Amino acid sequence: MSRTTAPAPVDRKDDGATVLSHGLKQRHLSMIALGGVIGAGLFVGSGAGIAAAGPSIVLAYTLSGLLVMLVMRMLGEMSAAYPSSGSFSSHAERAFGSWAGFTAGWSFWVLLSVAVGLEGIGAAKIVTGWLPGTPEWAWVALFMLIFCGANLAAVKNFGEFEFWFAALKVGAIALFLGLGTLAILGLLPGTDSPGTSHLFGEGGLLPNGSEGLVIGLLASVFSYGGMETVTIAAAESENPVKGVAKAVRTAMWRIALFYIGSMAVIVTLVPWNSKAVTEKGPYVAALDQLGIPAAGQIMNVVVLIALLSAMNANIYGSSRIAFSLVQRGLGPKVLGKVSGGVPRLAVLASCFFGFVCVGLNYLAPETVFAWLLNMIGGVILVVWIFIAASQLVLRRRLEREAPEKLVVRMWAFPALTWVALAGMAVIFFLMAREEGTRVQLYATGAMTLVLAGIGLARQKLAGRQDA
Repeated sequence: MSRTTAPAPVDRKDDGATVLSHGLKQRHLSMIALGGVIGAGLFVGSGAGIAAAGPSIVLAYTLSGLLVMLVMRMLGEMSAAYPSSGSFSSHAERAFGSWAGFTAGWSFWVLLSVAVGLEGIGAAKIVTGWLPGTPEWAWVALFMLIFCGANLAAVKNFGEFEFWFAALKVGAIALFLGLGTLAILGLLPGTDSPGTSHLFGEGGLLPNGSEGLVIGLLASVFSYGGMETVTIAAAESENPVKGVAKAVRTAMWRIALFYIGSMAVIVTLVPWNSKAVTEKGPYVAALDQLGIPAAGQIMNVVVLIALLSAMNANIYGSSRIAFSLVQRGLGPKVLGKVSGGVPRLAVLASCFFGFVCVGLNYLAPETVFAWLLNMIGGVILVVWIFIAASQLVLRRRLEREAPEKLVVRMWAFPALTWVALAGMAVIFFLMAREEGTRVQLYATGAMTLVLAGIGLARQKLAGRQDA
């Protein structure tokens, strides 16, 4: 049997030293799936997209949201059939061989580990704004220690942190949507309905033309990152197949409500060209428009929660990806040891890299750290391409060999899978056109090629040894 058609090695063994626990309950998994789509990128990063695209940001989020729905459906199909803490990395290995699993897995590990440091820095900036004079590095260290400790202790600790963080985020955005809808309808006391004046009265739906829409589209694509964590977490849940199936099936309304709904409320309530949208953030600008007292501080608390939630989730996700890679012979064996159902050395390695990124930000923010940021800029698109390509291969294999495992099915296969791949190619083309994203595209491409080269060399070496 060839290497590319052999099933990928499983993540668990009978040896108690390599068995992950099943400490995540269905309520944990459901809330991780729900809260995973609400990140700091939505609360803060969407401001730049609105400033560029104007009211057409709703169209931008709709288009990118449709692409993400397709990706999540494909990932859900494979993860329900093959539950694994390696998620898309394991699926890529099953489909194309170890080089693909190696490339997708370690790319994503770098992305999550760098993001841990970034989120720690962002959270520390908010706290030092409340407590001026306190050192930023001390807050970063405190947050890192808290979540590193939580992830070292037991997977249920990660689940509990994420459950409550997600509940707070979901509650905050639901309240925002409720107040915004009432204001738009003219039912909120003390406010007048803006009608459609902000949608059509400030240059129309496309005030900056198609170029503005393109910038908004690129901004929206990268704000959707993080949804993949639920398929990683599912491997440690009480019922992985049921958990993945439920999370994926509800992805559509979550995206429509939280992302597209939020953008529609904001650009209806606030002029898209208001300086407050970028200076204060779109949600703060909308709450100020409604006369909500202390809106800025309220949103700072929500953004802090979103950042801490993302830190927690990314430490978890990066450690499980690393663990899965090691279990499949694609990384240093020392990271594969499990204690108390937790891959603690993998957790420590991921946290250590996060600390390194924080240090680089302080020592060389304009050189090494900026290079790291550019390097991870397009990783999520690389992962999505692996997901779509793997699904094309594995769906045919499942239909032949184990159709009963198709608990979740990709819609209109294979047509919509090819549509998704075409959409990703368009986004890469648009990134190459835009000066602000071109460097990210090249840096991510270079990292991907290096990892793919290493992965292919490892695969050939393993093939010679097996022979």
